[in-house]
Amino acid sequence: MMESLAPRPPMAGIPDRDYNAACGRLASRLGISLAAARRRVDIRAAQESLRDTPSRIALAERMTAEAEASGVDNAAMLTAMLQALSSEENFMTED
Repeated sequence: MMESLAPRPPMAGIPDRDYNAACGRLASRLGISLAAARRRVDIRAAQESLRDTPSRIALAERMTAEAEASGVDNAAMLTAMLQALSSEENFMTED
């Protein structure tokens, strides 16, 4: 007997190229992935009740400017955090 096939949900739309570029600049500045940057922009857009793409692009650009103005270099900070201390550089964990 054939089972009834449930209709598939519509596929997610392809994001705007300009929106991805704006989120990519934010991701590069913060040293995070594009998906994480888009999620940050989406969350802040929801908080500010922004729904259209041009306003989200403007928000991403504003967030990038805020990150640059803060003077914090997140990529350098992450690199410094990942470096081993001289007292621990030969430490190995057991497999």
